[in-house]
Amino acid sequence: MKKKIVTHSGNFHTDEVFACAVLSLLYDGNVEIVRSRDPEVWATGDYVVDVGGEYDSARGRFDHHQIGGAGKRENDIPYSSFGLVWKEYGEKLCGGTYQSYYIDEKLVQPVDTADNGINTFDLTEKKIFPYLLHHVVTAFRPTWREESEHEMSFDEGFAHAVGVAKQVLLREIVIAKDDFEGEAAVVDLYHKSADKRVVVVDGQYPWERALSQFPEPLYVVKPDHENGGKWKVKTVRERIDSFESRKPFPSVWAGKSGKELAETTGVPDSIFCHTKLFIAVAGSKEGALKLAHLAVDAE
Repeated sequence: MKKKIVTHSGNFHTDEVFACAVLSLLYDGNVEIVRSRDPEVWATGDYVVDVGGEYDSARGRFDHHQIGGAGKRENDIPYSSFGLVWKEYGEKLCGGTYQSYYIDEKLVQPVDTADNGINTFDLTEKKIFPYLLHHVVTAFRPTWREESEHEMSFDEGFAHAVGVAKQVLLREIVIAKDDFEGEAAVVDLYHKSADKRVVVVDGQYPWERALSQFPEPLYVVKPDHENGGKWKVKTVRERIDSFESRKPFPSVWAGKSGKELAETTGVPDSIFCHTKLFIAVAGSKEGALKLAHLAVDAE
């Protein structure tokens, strides 16, 4: 028998779209989603999300609009219906605590903050507002013309949006699982490095988050798979949400390439150094390591 998910009718938002998507994935799509503002209909649901004025996970009730809300995380980010459902079922859906937290931090919390009216960023002087997940979801709302001419209903748009949300969640779960495995490999490489200021990462592992937790790493040496046979050196950033390097390459390398860079560095197979001093390329692993250690020793 299909599980019945009830949410509110009319306009829809990112939080209940993703909350319904989580529950649908949990039951492999064997669900019926009903949109209503009738309390008698709510009472028939196995799950009621973003409506009903109560939060009781044991009874499948996941609303946050009641007085006092439905609680906050340790970082004071309040829950929306998406966050409440994810808190209850995220780990089961992902298969692990790390993966669940990874997705909560990356995907769920931004939705929860927006739905609770919390601003998490300021625009620069350009005043260009980014196209957010919210805009992807609301793109499936019918326009005034589509609704008035009966070309598309809110229920139809909601169903399309839930389908997209399910695809996003499935991809993020794959990413979280693979990143967990890859970051564990990078941590192992860090521990095995003789000089922990320079870490060689032979695979295509996600290394930035993994190495940011350690104070020593300054440079990562890794294959440049987009330019077969070549190797690159990348600076480790001060923070993963920053473009500032812990230690940029020497300023005299900036923008140089080929023979000019080789003469400047003394590394014969030097190929290129970015003007912003965060990436350099050499023709071999040995050349890349030489560039990294030169940068470590530079004033």
